[in-house]
Amino acid sequence: MLTRRKLLKGALLSAPAACAYPVLWEPRWLEVTHTRVPVKTAARQPLRILQLTDLHSSWCVPMSLIEDAITQGLANKPDIVCLTGDFITREDDVDVAAYLPRLRRLAQACPTFAVLGNHDSGTVGPLRAGFSSHLFVERLLEDAGIHLLHNRSQAIDIRGQKWRLAGIGDLWSGEAEPELAFHADPENLPTVLLAHNPDSKEVVQRYRWDLMICGHTHGGQVMVPFDGPRYAPVRDKRFVAGLRAWDTRQVYVSRGVGNLYGVRWMCRPEVTLLEVSHG
Repeated sequence: MLTRRKLLKGALLSAPAACAYPVLWEPRWLEVTHTRVPVKTAARQPLRILQLTDLHSSWCVPMSLIEDAITQGLANKPDIVCLTGDFITREDDVDVAAYLPRLRRLAQACPTFAVLGNHDSGTVGPLRAGFSSHLFVERLLEDAGIHLLHNRSQAIDIRGQKWRLAGIGDLWSGEAEPELAFHADPENLPTVLLAHNPDSKEVVQRYRWDLMICGHTHGGQVMVPFDGPRYAPVRDKRFVAGLRAWDTRQVYVSRGVGNLYGVRWMCRPEVTLLEVSHG
């Protein structure tokens, strides 16, 4: 018979498990998402993008999680890899010897491009963290063979289809300079824009691009039932996670791989696969 004492005992036994879940389980429970992104441009061939963002190498994001995200992402055979910032959390919490070979795996598998986040850049905005400058992270990416699109663009050819990749500096760090990234587009190519913060869309509004991919929000990181995300450091709360239309264009915000403070709740870390094609 189910008695009051048994109910109380069950509740007491389950409480530690409930408390442990958002710290020990969910932050390491990767979800691989697959999203088709229709764009207005007349691209003849689709572009398969692996997006990884907010790796946040730190005490609360083990290297095994980053390695697992890379392995699962590359298993889907993307055409390119796009890394949208926050490679680290704090400058004194990075094991370069362990991190570098993981990042190098990406560049060895396929062309890999990156932009910097506020934790990488020595932000001057509302959250001061990371390095006093981004020289260390630049060198890390360079040593890994990753192309840094810091306010610049690059044309690529995938199965005979030309695309333009553009990247801008971090918004919070005051380094977003789209006029440099978009200074020339002689072939009017379909364009994928890398930006760490989805609020960056406002500063690139007058430029021509088809899809912007971002991170920064961690998807909200802690989702409170009937209330929404507890952590969403953006002005425009419509762009916290997933694919949304904006004007005639598309914005995708990944929940990211890592986290801050070692907690996720109802917001699993994400390995993002995007297929961009005419639609």
